[in-house]
Amino acid sequence: MATNTNLEWCIIRLGEDVNWWVTEISDEIRWDVDGLGVIDPRQFGHLLDLCEPLRQHGFDPELLDGVFFKFRIDMELKGGHVRLVRVTESLLDSDESLFALPDILDEEKGPYADFLDQVTKFRVKLLNDLIDFEHNLTIDELEEEIRERHNSDFIDGRSVHFFAEINDILEYVPDGFELDLEDEDLRTDDALTDIPEIEENDEKIVEDETMRWDEDEEEESGDDEGDDDENDKDEMVEEPKPKRGRPRKK
Repeated sequence: MATNTNLEWCIIRLGEDVNWWVTEISDEIRWDVDGLGVIDPRQFGHLLDLCEPLRQHGFDPELLDGVFFKFRIDMELKGGHVRLVRVTESLLDSDESLFALPDILDEEKGPYADFLDQVTKFRVKLLNDLIDFEHNLTIDELEEEIRERHNSDFIDGRSVHFFAEINDILEYVPDGFELDLEDEDLRTDDALTDIPEIEENDEKIVEDETMRWDEDEEEESGDDEGDDDENDKDEMVEEPKPKRGRPRKK
């Protein structure tokens, strides 16, 4: 069960890969923010849908609450950062849109490691039931292929986000095979969809003389443009307006 009492809040940012990454966390002793990702509400809903077919093979979705620490949005900060605060509500039953941080305090035998083992086992069972392999797929084969994908990311200096790590297992199909029941719309290109509005920080920055430089420059630039516009109007010769044509089809 995810019960770390020192974990109260974290600050996240949206990366270029459209995933949320932790930049600061309340429990700096136990958590290393380097490459630490958070699963957003839409991503978690997608993973939950992918877990649904595994239920008939023995997977229990209720265990998810013990695998993840839950957070809700507190406020928006400067520079596109967002502050999240810890909650104790259930990921499955909450009316709020919650973010999820896997419990990786024990990477070898902790709740998240056990969860990955379970979804891998049940995914292999599902594939063996639905696909007529010459030889049954094994857990080792699935893990080896996914490990190769992730190793290429590490070599390129990219961290593997938790969403990608879980998603790759739950969507895994061996090369040369396919499942009709798979939903191909798997990416979360718009990570802000279905996420509640963020309250802006009420703290206001006191302006000083150093902050007026851009504003003054814009005003001077605007005055120059106004003078140019007046000169252009004097030199313009009225021409007949072109006839409107039909919009070009895209």
